[in-house]
Amino acid sequence: MRTYIRTQTPGATYFFTATLEDRGARYLVDHVAELRACLKTVKERHPFEIEAMVVLPEHLHALWRLPEDDGDYATRWMLLKQSFTRRLTELGVLPAEAQQPRGRRGERTVWQRRFWEHQIRDEADLARHIAYIHFNPVKHGWVLRARDWPYSSLHRFVREGRLPQDWGISAAIEGAFGE
Repeated sequence: MRTYIRTQTPGATYFFTATLEDRGARYLVDHVAELRACLKTVKERHPFEIEAMVVLPEHLHALWRLPEDDGDYATRWMLLKQSFTRRLTELGVLPAEAQQPRGRRGERTVWQRRFWEHQIRDEADLARHIAYIHFNPVKHGWVLRARDWPYSSLHRFVREGRLPQDWGISAAIEGAFGE
C-alpha cells in the first residue's frame, strides 16, 4: 500500500485544488453562501489567510498562507469538507446516494477524498498561481473575461489596485501559469 506524505511547513503558503465527487454538480456556486460560512468557521477555529481563491461549480482553487507556528492545512480541509457536506445535508439538497455512508470509514461527503496541494516556492511561483486561480473561469469556459466571474478574489485584487479591471480576457495570454 502506498502512503502519501504531505509536507506541512508552518507559515508556508500553499496552492490547493479541491473537487466535488460529482464533476457535473454545481453545489459550490449554488450554495456559495454556505461554503463561505463554513470557511469562516474553519478560519475562526484554525486561522489562516486566503491570498487568492476562485470557486467554480464543481471545484475550487485557493492559496492559503498558514500561521507561523502551524502547518496543518489537512485538518482545515477536513473540517471545511465535513461542514459543507453537513450543511448541504441539512438543507436537503443532496441526492439520496450522496447521503449514504461509503468507504471503509463510512463517511458521507460530496467531495473527492483527496485534494491537490503545492507549497509555493518563491514570489514568481506565487504570481503564477494567483494568475492561474484568477484565469480559471475563463480557462474552463464559464466566462470570456475573468472579471465576469463573481466567485473570485480577482475582484479584491482589482479593488486594491493589484490588477487592472480588464485583466484576464479570453485571448492569447503570454506568460506562465500554475505549475
